[in-house]
Amino acid sequence: MELLLEPSHWAMLALVGLFAGFIDAVVGGGGLLSIPALLTIGMPPHIALGTNKLAACFGSFTASLTYYKQQLFVPSFWYHSLGATFIGAIIGTLAVFLVDSQWLEKILPILIIGIALYTLVSPKVMDASQQAPKMPSSAAKQWTQGLGLGAYDGFAGPGIGAFWTLSSIKLHKLPLLNSCGLARAMTSISNATALILFAALGQVHWLLGLWIGICMMVGAYIGAHSAIRFGVPFIKPLFIIMVLAMGANLTWTAWQ
Repeated sequence: MELLLEPSHWAMLALVGLFAGFIDAVVGGGGLLSIPALLTIGMPPHIALGTNKLAACFGSFTASLTYYKQQLFVPSFWYHSLGATFIGAIIGTLAVFLVDSQWLEKILPILIIGIALYTLVSPKVMDASQQAPKMPSSAAKQWTQGLGLGAYDGFAGPGIGAFWTLSSIKLHKLPLLNSCGLARAMTSISNATALILFAALGQVHWLLGLWIGICMMVGAYIGAHSAIRFGVPFIKPLFIIMVLAMGANLTWTAWQ
């Protein structure tokens, strides 16, 4: 696909990628910024989704590697989640081309705003004193969570970081930072899986995806280190603000 881009477009996409990578590494939701930016420059929706998956791979991998190096993510505990997320992402990505997404567009804002309100009124939902588990969570919980969220990320994706973070806290009793680490690692899997399928169908603009992806990588590195350094007092208000912003954006798009 040929796009006639001016230098200002490249600069805008670089700034969007940097900020999207930062937000994604902390609370998720970078796609709320990057996908509209790609649509704004005239990219068709399916190519915008595929290109965003390419860019998001850079950010999610950088963030997950950072959490892993800080021992906030233990891969051997989560191999069931990895397999389930991979399978779910395949199902979800293929469904993009087969299923009418209008019903999802209507209900999704309600779910996302509900997450923000739940976080706001539940002071212990991101309890910093909670200890990381010494044993893996059950296979059943990992498969249920991974299949559902992997399929959702392959199909749509808005709010996936929030869904992973909060569901991991509730299902696996993870502390916030460990939950963020798991969320980033699993979105790396679903992003990469979706990218392969979008690429196979010719729905990726490689040059723009790489450009935004490099900027996302820088933003994700800064974001992950900021989250680890400042912890709950930094993450929780940003989490609520971003989730409310996602909900408002999706509500406007779906219900106007």
